[in-house]
Amino acid sequence: MAVKNPGSFLGEIKKNFSLYLLMVPGILFFFVFSYLPMGGLVIAFQEFNLIRGVFGSNFAGLANFKFLFVNNTILKVMLNTLYLNILFIVFTTFTAVTLAIMFSEIRHKKTKRFTQTISILPYFISWAVIALFLQSFLQADGGIIPTFLSARGVDINFYSSPQFWPFILVVLRIWQGAGYMAVVYIAAITGMDTGIFEAARIDGASRLQIIMRITIPYLRPVVILMTLFSVGRIFYGDFGMIYGIVQDNALLFSTTDVIDTYVYRMLRSMSDYGMATAVGMLQSVFGLIFVYSANLIARRLEPGSAIF
Repeated sequence: MAVKNPGSFLGEIKKNFSLYLLMVPGILFFFVFSYLPMGGLVIAFQEFNLIRGVFGSNFAGLANFKFLFVNNTILKVMLNTLYLNILFIVFTTFTAVTLAIMFSEIRHKKTKRFTQTISILPYFISWAVIALFLQSFLQADGGIIPTFLSARGVDINFYSSPQFWPFILVVLRIWQGAGYMAVVYIAAITGMDTGIFEAARIDGASRLQIIMRITIPYLRPVVILMTLFSVGRIFYGDFGMIYGIVQDNALLFSTTDVIDTYVYRMLRSMSDYGMATAVGMLQSVFGLIFVYSANLIARRLEPGSAIF
């Protein structure tokens, strides 16, 4: 059947009906799991009661938000979340780019596949399993590192010394996620025109010069784009990682307690759903602000990498 007006909206739908049909599952997924739950944000403005429900709970206005901002604990937790995520983004990105460049420089195919596989494997290990291995290294009684240090006259109890844990968590995040993230940068390097490298070698450029003058500038837009995606969740702590490793060790909360673990303990001990929802709403709002700000900076540095 001929389309009377191909330029109209209905004409476009009829012309590419099969393509639009493929979009339906994705649209439904985001509608059900991302947009419908936003109706629950009303709980942040209520004294929510499970028995009364959303429509029967008393309206509390901004009381939940006011409590959060006068509570020094939540402010400290938000700073911890921001600080740890900045460390994770910076060092994991740097390590991932370094690994991608190193893998791209390996000429032996079997060696390249083996090293890439080994670097990706930690990503599929549960944080609970990692926490058990970490205890064998750090626990005061019989741990490998404390025993090694004790033999040299240095006694450290890592599980009661919060100052060491930002470094420990960053090392664990790099070990667990840098290899997996490097796949994106390896794909970008693989897509580069090999003629550029050949021309540089003919002109006498060394490997280091090729990396510094060609590979890294080429990866710059990809790095900026991936960083923008990470910044969107900069106020979301990795609950599986932090709680799986630190658990309920209050001695380490001063440097490791993040918003997600704090909200979890708040729900478990106080059952305060209104305050927990208020925290989640603040996470989303601050994340949006950070993404918008980072996107403005990216648009000036690398217009092609901006999300919008």
